[in-house]
Amino acid sequence: MAEIKIGRMVMGVCQTNCYFLYREGETECIVVDPADQGVSIYSALLKNGFRVAAILLTHGHFDHIWGLDALRDAVNAAAETEGLEPVKVYAHEAEKELLQDAGKNVSRQAGRACVTYADQYVKDQDEITAGGMTCRVIGTPGHTAGGCCYYFEEAGFLLAGDTLFAESVGRTDFPTGSMGTLVRSIKEQLFVLPDDTKVYPGHGESTTIGHEKEYNPFLS
Repeated sequence: MAEIKIGRMVMGVCQTNCYFLYREGETECIVVDPADQGVSIYSALLKNGFRVAAILLTHGHFDHIWGLDALRDAVNAAAETEGLEPVKVYAHEAEKELLQDAGKNVSRQAGRACVTYADQYVKDQDEITAGGMTCRVIGTPGHTAGGCCYYFEEAGFLLAGDTLFAESVGRTDFPTGSMGTLVRSIKEQLFVLPDDTKVYPGHGESTTIGHEKEYNPFLS
């Protein structure tokens, strides 16, 4: 089976990482956190021969969801034309309220109120399979109540959203955030993964679990 690859587009005012995963040589991809400009994301993927098989949300803050509805609409319009099933958007079940509240997801304060929804709400340790790839949902509340990460064990990739950054962690001063909960989530849920697990955060550059265990000043 072909190797799983990952690509990145940096989107919007917060320079948010929108990732797409695919098997080398294949056309189906999984998009993680369509941060903004959903039509642009769709066009870029289409130009490179990709079809979106699923969309994963690590959490519901404005800078991770502003592009969601436009991307979902574009994918589904093409799917209908081709006689394919609509794309599914996945998010943790504890994030439903935040996705549907423009105050709690901070989009109103950011000047562009946005509410949205997932097609399927998942729980900690659920598995999602799409585009010939499987990931495990890891619930990591703290940045938000329903924040989660997606672990692609085969590839050794963790899509961490705003839970864990290179030598930093997500802020917890927005609605439903808690620093104590976040630190516990990282130590109990993420630091049990192999040290060589590559961490792809919602902002900034990638890191590894082993590096963060040793050098992250918030987690010592």
